[in-house]
Amino acid sequence: MSGTSKNPKQNGTSAVGDFVRGHANQAAHAASEASQECSNYLVAQPAKDLLGLAKDYARDKPDVAALWCFGLGLFVGWKLRP
Repeated sequence: MSGTSKNPKQNGTSAVGDFVRGHANQAAHAASEASQECSNYLVAQPAKDLLGLAKDYARDKPDVAALWCFGLGLFVGWKLRP
């Protein structure tokens, strides 16, 4: 009887432990997937909304949008200058 315990209570406890451990791993995996989906939505959706708002603003006021782009380009170019 190598590798098996003579006490059936210990074998039952081991089986329950393995069962609980398996379910805990499944729950952790499901929670991980859900959090990744949530984070992808929370990052991607506001970016799409902001891009859509910027496009709408540029359609309504193209002169102001062009000046903003020029100003931001000037600032970024000035900061990136070696």
